[in-house]
Amino acid sequence: MWLKPEEVLLKSALKLWVLERSNRYFVLQRRRGYGEDGGGLAGLLMGTLDAVLDSTSKVAPFRILHQTPDSQVYWSIACGASREEITEHWDWLEHNVMKTLSVFDSNEDVTSFVQGKIRGLIAEEGKGSSIKEDDPEKFREAILKFEKCFGLAEQEKLVTYYSCSYWRGRVPCQGWLYLSTNFLSFYSFLLGAEIKLVISWDEISKLEKTSNVILTESIHVCSRGEDHYFSMFLHINETFLLMEQLANYAVRRLFDKETFESDVVLHDPLQITKRGLENRAHSEQFSAFFRLPKEETLKEVHECFLWVPFCHFNALGKMCISENYICFASQDGSLCSIIIPLREVLETAVDPANKGVSISTKGKRAFRFTEVKDFEHLVAKLRIRSGTSPHHAASTEVATTSDSDNLVDYYEGRLMAGQKGSSKTVSTEALMTVFHPQDADNLDSKMLKEKMKEQSWNILFVECGRGVSMFRTKKTRDLVLRGIPETLRGELWLLFSGAVNDMATNPGYYTELVEKSLGTCTLATDEIERDLRRSLPEHPAFQSDTGISALRRVLTAYAYRNPKIGYCQAMNILTSVLLLYAKEEEAFWLLVAVCERMLPDYFNRRIIGALVDQAVFEELIRDHLSQLTDHMTDMTFFSSVSLSWFLTLFISVLPIESAVSVVDCFFYDGIKAILQLGLAVLDYNMDKLLTCKDDAEAVTVLNRFFDSVTNKDSPLPQAVQQASNLNDTKSYHPKVDITDLIRESNEKYGDIRYEDVESMRCRNRLYVIQTLEVTTKQNVLRVVSQDVKFSPSDLEEFYELFKKEHFLSCYWSANSPVLRHHDPSLPYLDQYRIDCQQFRVLYHLLSPWAHCANRDSLALWTFRLLDENSDCLINFKEFACALDVMYNGSFTDKLKLLFKLHIPPAFTEVESLSPSKGDDLSKEELIHFSQLNVSSPVDSHEADALKRSPEKGKEKIDIQAYLKQWQDELLKKEENIKDLPRMNQFQFIQFSKTLYNLFHGDPEEELLYWAIATVTSLLLKMEEVGRRLQSPTSAAKSPASAAESSTDSQNAPKKDSVPQQTERRSVQSPRRDDHEWSFAFEQILASLLNEPALVRFFEKPLDIRAKVENAKTSQLKARTRV
Repeated sequence: MWLKPEEVLLKSALKLWVLERSNRYFVLQRRRGYGEDGGGLAGLLMGTLDAVLDSTSKVAPFRILHQTPDSQVYWSIACGASREEITEHWDWLEHNVMKTLSVFDSNEDVTSFVQGKIRGLIAEEGKGSSIKEDDPEKFREAILKFEKCFGLAEQEKLVTYYSCSYWRGRVPCQGWLYLSTNFLSFYSFLLGAEIKLVISWDEISKLEKTSNVILTESIHVCSRGEDHYFSMFLHINETFLLMEQLANYAVRRLFDKETFESDVVLHDPLQITKRGLENRAHSEQFSAFFRLPKEETLKEVHECFLWVPFCHFNALGKMCISENYICFASQDGSLCSIIIPLREVLETAVDPANKGVSISTKGKRAFRFTEVKDFEHLVAKLRIRSGTSPHHAASTEVATTSDSDNLVDYYEGRLMAGQKGSSKTVSTEALMTVFHPQDADNLDSKMLKEKMKEQSWNILFVECGRGVSMFRTKKTRDLVLRGIPETLRGELWLLFSGAVNDMATNPGYYTELVEKSLGTCTLATDEIERDLRRSLPEHPAFQSDTGISALRRVLTAYAYRNPKIGYCQAMNILTSVLLLYAKEEEAFWLLVAVCERMLPDYFNRRIIGALVDQAVFEELIRDHLSQLTDHMTDMTFFSSVSLSWFLTLFISVLPIESAVSVVDCFFYDGIKAILQLGLAVLDYNMDKLLTCKDDAEAVTVLNRFFDSVTNKDSPLPQAVQQASNLNDTKSYHPKVDITDLIRESNEKYGDIRYEDVESMRCRNRLYVIQTLEVTTKQNVLRVVSQDVKFSPSDLEEFYELFKKEHFLSCYWSANSPVLRHHDPSLPYLDQYRIDCQQFRVLYHLLSPWAHCANRDSLALWTFRLLDENSDCLINFKEFACALDVMYNGSFTDKLKLLFKLHIPPAFTEVESLSPSKGDDLSKEELIHFSQLNVSSPVDSHEADALKRSPEKGKEKIDIQAYLKQWQDELLKKEENIKDLPRMNQFQFIQFSKTLYNLFHGDPEEELLYWAIATVTSLLLKMEEVGRRLQSPTSAAKSPASAAESSTDSQNAPKKDSVPQQTERRSVQSPRRDDHEWSFAFEQILASLLNEPALVRFFEKPLDIRAKVENAKTSQLKARTRV
């Protein structure tokens, strides 16, 4: 590898390097301790230095220096990991550079030319390289060492590397931590002790920063129950962030395919870089903080001051710019923040004297930023963005049509123009205004308080503006905590959730969805219809067709928009509340914001997001309510009782008039509001929970508490309110006002930061996913263990190898088709399945018959036998049952398996297209032969209908088909050997050759060869005699030729194990003569039982543990070779 020329003081380097070659201008050196004199103290010392020091010489044992005559200063220009590589560079220099150097007069000119030439070579190599790091030369060296140390596949992309210490007990080992797309790797070499650690990201269940007495600050990695600690990082926060991102990327890619498929950025693992991951993290944090669409990418950040007119001061903070938005947040985060969509920008004014920029919007407001860093660059970018923004040029009539800052009304007006034909299907009024209009003449005490709330918000709108670009300050939060007025709730929910931006940029989208989704019949629509009448059934709005129809349209439209989520229980309850206060289209976009941004992964099949937030909640309980955790030994209680809190935002446990106040806080503060309220609920009931003797008693305490929560200021009619007014005589629990409870939750737990919650989410996501995987494994092993004789530990090892092989096929492919085979919505057994190529790798590693010369053919036939439904995939149960026969089956079972491998549908004639490979098959050939269909005596269509799983990929699931499949499995009888078809001449010859291959290398090899020859001759004679007795006058073909062929095979079982055929590549055997002989399984079994050597061979015990241990160490290398 060519290196950027660097000075080397040769006098001090002589002790570390040995001269190999030299000429007038160049020197080739070998690192002392490598090569011929590799042993001894010098080798240990050099290996330790190479592992610890960060220098040019730390990687390669060979290097080339450019020498200046009569000078002690040399220039390093190349290094190599092997003698062949460095020799290639040396030869190139001699043939292309040496002759040119003779024309220069001075040494300075020679050195200048050589340096320029080497830099040119590096630049030429870098043109096609994807390496884009701050120091390409050092990164190239790191890649070289990474590949040399770990021997992973060429496609494995190194993202970055760090110097650190790995702790083995209480001893730190200094080395290098390499972070690649699929693995966390560590290498250290200290005084002869080599440490090499490779952990795949998908095996990590815990990743966290820790500290203790010995380790001031370290990174803790837990994988498969083993703890690993890394410390002494120069930038531990940066390292931890990248590790967290890579681990979560792998988890999403391999376990959570639903969310990964919608993420275009992460589709190609080969394009992941350190800088790209950092930018992605900043963009995600930016979009989540300002509630922007997920597609927004943070482009620039500028530190500046924002003039706050109603407070008359400049707030210091950061201006964040994306493709379609300009956002600002003050340093403390809560003092002031704004969002300016570029579609609202009218003009940009520049103040060079103060390095200021003033932005005028359509809402007749101006925002002034001063002391902007990179001022000129920002001005140029803003002019380009605002000048070319399609939203900016779209509609200038807003300034005249909208007298107020409430831009929502304007976009609804635009939408109405496209809804003239659909006005009968889409409701344009919030249900609360239809069913509970406010009576302006009848102002009781509650209505007066409601009017006072409205007045407070109107004053805020005058000061801070109204609409998407309003100032959001501490006063805004205080008003939200007190409860949003009924008349403003829909508008402010839309604003704080960011749904207003989605609706503004997608006019007419909802109406189109409603029209397309009407009349569709899917599993989601069936579930929606079932739950419609269960959504706030006590509310008058959902006792009428108006509310039910609106709810049906919103839920059906969303299921049509996002079929991966479709419909999940709890969505109906949430949508019902949204429809009470928001118009139908607004409710739809609020649902989109909740499901896709604010509560990610909550409403998929495994509700992973809710489980993650429950784990975060448990962590917060341990931190803030330690007294409660000491009493509750089992933390699963909190998970079970709080699931509905998170899924429905407390709507399912609180009266509606109180629950809407919780929703107010949720749309402003996000999940942080739900976590704080949950802690406040437990804290309020602490004394009673500590006296509970079991979980049932604790659940009763919490249910009584929720029944006692009221909203004394709610203006809702008595008929609507769900508070326990009717049960006052039965309940002695004191009433708790929801406003007081929310205020208390903010006072006690308001110090919980948004950034900390997101960090805990990332950390606990790994734990939740791995917990679900453990559950899947336990269920699979419980089912499979009933049908095999393997010990539980061996079966678990097989499962881990099976699952690992599935993942290894996904690691180095941009769009791996294998990823489609993992579907967590399927039954446990079918969640992980492998194809023929993956099965071959496992067969080579685990099968006791893998030493055969025709092992690829055996793997192919075994796979075809197991693939009963012809979908070219097998699950773990099928895989384990095949291994169980090979290891634990009786003589008859093993022979029957071999017999079935050599008859249809398993058997197919195979021959490699490359004669030099012998019996080995390429990947393409293997996949081709595995996909060939074989005609069978029974009707293939009928067989497929019985065996194939019922429509797993479709929306509608045929329950009857599932029941039929289960019934067939329960009634499945053990196969009778008399039911097996007869084996024809060609198949028997292949069967005999397979037996010869199996015996190769056995201590009784010669005896076994003699036994099988005897059995073969006996069978042929029996068949010939039988044919003569059956048809003595017929011109039956004598099996002499077959016997001769079999005898030849006996004499040369290895060389002639595969017949030389050039045209035979189809599944069907060539057309045979009608009088061709054949054998039944009983004949073969009876003949082989007469040979004790054969019986001993098949019944001898096999060492399973040795195979498993070898497979665990060889699996990665085997996949790398593939």
